[in-house]
Amino acid sequence: MFEFPENLTFHIGNYISNIVDWLTVHWSGFFEAIKSGLLWLLLHFNDFLTWVPWWYFILAIFLLACQYKSVSSGILYSVFLFLIGVFGLWDATMFTLTIVIASVVISVIIGIPLGILMSYNKRFEVFIKPLLDAMQTMPTFVYLIPGIFFFGLGLVPGVLSTIIYALPPIIRLTNLAIRGVPSEVVEAGLSFGSSKWQLLKKVQIPQALPTIMTGVNQTTMMALAMVVVASMVGVEGLGLEVLTALNQIDVAKGFEAGISIVFIAIIIDRLTLAISEKYQRRS
Repeated sequence: MFEFPENLTFHIGNYISNIVDWLTVHWSGFFEAIKSGLLWLLLHFNDFLTWVPWWYFILAIFLLACQYKSVSSGILYSVFLFLIGVFGLWDATMFTLTIVIASVVISVIIGIPLGILMSYNKRFEVFIKPLLDAMQTMPTFVYLIPGIFFFGLGLVPGVLSTIIYALPPIIRLTNLAIRGVPSEVVEAGLSFGSSKWQLLKKVQIPQALPTIMTGVNQTTMMALAMVVVASMVGVEGLGLEVLTALNQIDVAKGFEAGISIVFIAIIIDRLTLAISEKYQRRS
């Protein structure tokens, strides 16, 4: 009476597993093409970051911080980056930045159009909201499983898992930003004979840009939060350093890798928020 009836059990996971197996067999060429193309882009971008002299990279961050924040912030961020180099984690940091930047760029390319479509189509919004809820609440380790099946171990499944995890904020905030444009502004644009595309391009997106930039910031931070999880499928970088330190119970190595992730998170968060606030003031 107090226990759930055994004959009412139903395992939907078996059907999901069958679908994944079918896709792996019949779409292997498609997944291999995605893997090859994405891997080529990621490796070449990482080669570029590691080719840039360390002092030039630090100088660029310093100047960027001076423009959008303050000189003191630029000095602080430069010290953070210099300490990462002193720890011997510069190459690992560049690899982590490769993953984060690539994931954010792809998330923005996918997320902003979907957010705009949500703001224009109520039915699409009702359909996609539960998917976004599932993407944000699903345990991050679950994302790695289909990635391993389709692409094997390595960089590509880690990046794709990061994209899935980091995508919802940019979609939600773009939708919210477009819907939040004052109706008076929209009516003024329509009264001047603007088409829907002109209204979106010249009125709604400029007005919504500060909120969209906040979505980019949140997407970036969520992508950075996935670097340790992605290391479990063989992705190199600071996340792998943390995982190795955990396996070896190496407190010193774990602290240095962990604090390096914190430094990168602070720099990215403060700079993206500063850029967002500057757009807000202009708006």
